[in-house]
Amino acid sequence: MLLFVRTDCPISNRYAPTIQAMSAHYSAHAAFYLVYPVKSETPAQIREHTKDYGYHLPILRDPDYALVKRAQVQVTPEAAVFSPDGRLLYHGRIDDWYVDFARARSSPTTHDLSAALDAAVAQKPVPTASAPAVGCFLPGLP
Repeated sequence: MLLFVRTDCPISNRYAPTIQAMSAHYSAHAAFYLVYPVKSETPAQIREHTKDYGYHLPILRDPDYALVKRAQVQVTPEAAVFSPDGRLLYHGRIDDWYVDFARARSSPTTHDLSAALDAAVAQKPVPTASAPAVGCFLPGLP
């Protein structure tokens, strides 16, 4: 389970408590990794970011976008769920909290990532393979 974030993305940062709660909830069934894909973010900035937001998840850097391409992500925050054999089962938003970059609902009405993880854990088909995410674009993507 990969969660793509940026240190400077306000939407990614607002999802920090949700990401941590989900990683704790699914810890017996799924490994969660934070992926920092922006090349200009230094290891020191990433360490400070994880400390500031209380993250205790393994961190991956993806400055060449190898994971970004494999997970088919476009923005942060965005998630990717893979099967044990490496097939991409889901990619997209965590939930529908954000309507667009400047407008959020009071609370989400759908929980796309949880639904995908529940299905994957139960070894059932993921109900939705992709859901468009709202967030900060990744520099240099076409």
